[in-house]
Amino acid sequence: MTTSIQPQPEFLANPVQRHFIDGQWRASLSEETIETFNPATGLAIARLARGRKEDVDIAVAAARRAFNGPWSRFTPAERQKLLVKIHDVVARRWDELALLETLDMGAPLVRMQKMKERMLQTIMFFSSQTMNCAGQTVPNSHPGKYTTMILKAPVGVVGGIIPWNGPLISQWWILGGALATGCTVVMKPAEDASLSVLKMAEILTEVGVPEGVINVVTGLGGEAGAALAAHPDVDRIAFTGSTVTGREIIKASAVNMKRLALELGGKSPDIIFGDADLDQAIPGAAMGVFNNSGQTCYSGTRVFVERKIQEEVTERLAAYSRTLKVGDPLDPSVALGPIVSKRQMERVLDYVSIGSDEGAQLRSGGQRLQGALAGGYFVEPTVFGNVNNDMRIAREEIFGPVISVIPFDTADEALKLANDTEYGLGGAVWTSSLKTATRFIHGIQAGQVWVNCYGLVDPGVGFGGYKHSGYGWKGGTQHVDGFLYQKAVTINEN
Repeated sequence: MTTSIQPQPEFLANPVQRHFIDGQWRASLSEETIETFNPATGLAIARLARGRKEDVDIAVAAARRAFNGPWSRFTPAERQKLLVKIHDVVARRWDELALLETLDMGAPLVRMQKMKERMLQTIMFFSSQTMNCAGQTVPNSHPGKYTTMILKAPVGVVGGIIPWNGPLISQWWILGGALATGCTVVMKPAEDASLSVLKMAEILTEVGVPEGVINVVTGLGGEAGAALAAHPDVDRIAFTGSTVTGREIIKASAVNMKRLALELGGKSPDIIFGDADLDQAIPGAAMGVFNNSGQTCYSGTRVFVERKIQEEVTERLAAYSRTLKVGDPLDPSVALGPIVSKRQMERVLDYVSIGSDEGAQLRSGGQRLQGALAGGYFVEPTVFGNVNNDMRIAREEIFGPVISVIPFDTADEALKLANDTEYGLGGAVWTSSLKTATRFIHGIQAGQVWVNCYGLVDPGVGFGGYKHSGYGWKGGTQHVDGFLYQKAVTINEN
C-alpha cells in the first residue's frame, strides 16, 4: 500500500489560502500566515491567512451590510429555492469536497463518501425550514379592539466557530440555519482544518448566495476566534469545541448579550448488560469510540460492562480493534485515519501512558504507528480493561481512539457511575430488557441517549448537551428557532 498522498485538488494550487470576505478572497491586513498540515504525512499542504481582530471587523461589517441589503428581501420561497440549488451543486461536487477534507483533517475517503447522503439530507432539511419560520396570531383580553400576533425575525449576524473533527458537515449546522432564516454568517474554522470551509463558501457564492452573506476568517482561536466571540456587532455565536473555550465564549458574549449555542466536551457512558446481544453491542460500542479516530464529541469512551461478562466484552473489544485497518486515508480498505495534528496525537499518547500508570490494563493498541506511516499522526485503536471511574482516562476527555472498560454489578451502580461525570452529551444502553432500556433512557443525564445502537443522528431530530457539555440544540425546529427572535405585535383596530 502506498502511503504518499498524491491527489491534489485544484483548490490547493494556490499555496496561500486567504480569507473569504464579501464574496472576495482577501489576505490578512497583517499579511501574516500560518501553516496547515496533512495529518497522514505530517507535511504542510497550504498556508492560511492569519486573521486578527481587524480582519474579523471587516468580515462582520460585510455580514451586516448583506443582512441589511438585498439578502433581507429574499422571500422564504427564494431562500428555499437557493438551498435546493445548493443541494444539487454540493451533490455534484462532493468528490472534490471530500478529498479536500481527507487531505486536511485525515478522515478516510471511504468514510467521507458515506457521509455524502447525510450532508445532502441536512441541506434538504434546512431547505424545508425556510417555510417553517412562522409566528402566530394569539387571542388577547380586548377582543374586537386589538389584534395581537407574534412574529419571528432573523437575529442578524451569526458567528460560527467550527471544530476540526468534521468541518465539512459541522459548518452546515450554522450555514443551514442562517440560509433558512435570512441571517448572515462569519465563520472561523479551526486552524487545523480550514480548507473545506473556505471551499464551501466559494461554492455557495458561485451558486447564488449574495456576497457578504457567508464570510470566512481563518487563523488562531485565541486571535480570530476570540475577536469573533467578543465582537459587539455579532448577534449570535455557535461554537463546537472544548468546555474550557466554551466558558471563555460565555464571558465574551456579555459585551452585547449575544445568544449562544454551545456543543462542548463529552465523556459519554455506553452501558452493556449481560442480556445484551454482544454480536451487535461489540462493534456498536467499539465504533462508538473508534469512528473518526475517536475525534467525536459524543464518543462513548466509558464502556460500562456488567461484571459477569466483563472479561468477554473486554477481549472481544480488543479483538475487534485489531481488525480495524489504520493508515493512508485515501486507501479504500482503511477504517481509521490519522489524528488531526501532532499536538493532538501527543495528547492521546500521553493519556495512554497515564492510563497504564494509573493501573488500567492495556489490552490492545496504544502505540503510534511506525514504518511507512511514521511521518503521519497515526495511533492504534486502544482498549483499556479494568478501569476505575475515578481514573483520569475515565474522567477527562481524550478525543482519540481510546476505550475505557469499567465493570459494574447492578443497574443502580451502572446508572450512578454513568452520571458521575461533569459532562452530559450522549449515552447508550445495550440490553434485551425493555424495562432496563426505559429506566436508562430516563436515568442517563445527557442530551442524547441511544438504545442498542450508538452515534446515529438525524437533522430533523437534533441533539444537544447537558451539564458541562453545553446548551442549545442542533437540528430540528428548535435549531432553526435559535436563529430567530420573537416580537409581539398589537394592532389597534379602531
